[in-house]
Amino acid sequence: MNDEGIRKSSAKQWKAAAMSAAKRTAFDWIAARQGWLSERHVEVWNFHEPAWREYRSAAWYIKLLREQGFKVEEGTAGMPTAFCARLGTGQPVIATYAEYDAVPGNSQDPVPYEKPRDGVHKYAAGHTDPHSALGLGALAGLLATKAALEKHDLAGTLVLFGEPAEKVCGSKPVHAVHGFYDDLDAAISFHPAFTTAHANTVNWDTHCGSYWSRMYSFECRHPEEWSGMGLNEGASAHTTARAPGAIDAVCLMYTTGKMIKEALLPHTGTWTINEAILAAGQATADNLPPNFSQIQYASRAPTLEMQERIYAVLDNNADQVAKITHCTVRKEWVTKTRPGLPNHAISALTFANLMLGGAPQWGDEARRFGRDIQKNLGLEPMREPMHKAMQELVTPEEDEARMRALLPPWQKNYTSDDYTEYTWHCPTARLYVGRAMLAPPRAGFQYPNWVWNALGGYPATIDPTIFSAARAIAGTLVDLLINPLALEEAKAEFRERTGGGIGGTRWTAPLLPTDFAAPIHYRWPEYITTARGTEWWIPRGA
Repeated sequence: MNDEGIRKSSAKQWKAAAMSAAKRTAFDWIAARQGWLSERHVEVWNFHEPAWREYRSAAWYIKLLREQGFKVEEGTAGMPTAFCARLGTGQPVIATYAEYDAVPGNSQDPVPYEKPRDGVHKYAAGHTDPHSALGLGALAGLLATKAALEKHDLAGTLVLFGEPAEKVCGSKPVHAVHGFYDDLDAAISFHPAFTTAHANTVNWDTHCGSYWSRMYSFECRHPEEWSGMGLNEGASAHTTARAPGAIDAVCLMYTTGKMIKEALLPHTGTWTINEAILAAGQATADNLPPNFSQIQYASRAPTLEMQERIYAVLDNNADQVAKITHCTVRKEWVTKTRPGLPNHAISALTFANLMLGGAPQWGDEARRFGRDIQKNLGLEPMREPMHKAMQELVTPEEDEARMRALLPPWQKNYTSDDYTEYTWHCPTARLYVGRAMLAPPRAGFQYPNWVWNALGGYPATIDPTIFSAARAIAGTLVDLLINPLALEEAKAEFRERTGGGIGGTRWTAPLLPTDFAAPIHYRWPEYITTARGTEWWIPRGA
């Protein structure tokens, strides 16, 4: 069956999934533990640890899962803050995952005005999407399914992966290349909605594209070999010619990247490239050339061919820059993800359960919080401050039409997220659930970023997202456990799209080397403890 045939066979009048006894058990579990789940979310939200440094967050999940009876493997695939938790026996093996990394520069208290968290640097990390809710929604859905599995004596294995460093698309390509997804029969990926145009729905055809990231490390190892002019007898070493060194290298790499950016790829479709300087200097402002610097590039592109072109150019730039500055250069991958693969069967099943469980709705306390924000921004408080679109269901086909209206016909994937790694190992649904967003007072108005972050940490505004996601995830997982035909339909489509499943003629293998070591050794932003106390990596005076 070709892609068009798959599309036609999966189109349907959308109807909510059936409420089985096992599913009722799962839904009742969620309803009975809303207060407990809310408290657990606050705990994770308060960790606010950035990528590759989520030590407390990972330990929190591992402890809770073991208390719930899961067997947990820590530090999976060489990643200290990753884990894999399993419960049950036999087939099917169905998975979801938690993320828990926060974003540097987004420290915000859950209050209706701009205020960094107490006791932390104003540029410390904070949950923006928020991944704290992503993880709790997945955890709640899985624990609710566990309740149904045990009460109704269902066969199957439940898996929860701990996936660190999503903000650099870090862990899932590493888990994939080390074989952690190869025995999965199905997976559910959940993300809180980040736009009103893509809320309370599932991806249909247009899944996320690829994300590649590469580190360029420049080192000035032998600065004394730069100048052959020598010194006059009695002259100061401070008057000799100095090798340009590593700071010049990173500056040249940055500027040449900017200069050639619009020549990298055709001016069509959506692609981005960004950079971050992780380290520079290792010398005072003296006549000594700085020894070491690192610059990271990250690119989002709909095709792997576009990614190959980007890094061929950047690699060439790095070689020339190293020659100019009397440095060596080391080029190392941070990550390489594959574009997402659709699966209509499991997506349809997930959307049916989202319909059954319902989109999130916000109550009086959430509305009061929203009005307080509007008042503190000098706006007229609204009677209904929450954006209606975040409370309404959108069919996958309608959502697909909205996305296709933004893209050229040739572009099959859009933006990036590393959940796409799951899609090449088993049928995977990508679920989006609405989250609290304030309605704009006028067209084109943008609320400041702190508003988004505060809404993600205040229980009355974020809890409905967690509970709605938990119901949709649990409903889908239960259906996969009790309905072999639904699972087989999804697996048959997966085999068709990949030309035979894992290793098939149309299957894309993991892109990282089989011996790839996770890039945990770089100077990623984090809190550190020194003789001066505990502090963020940016100096206190900043």
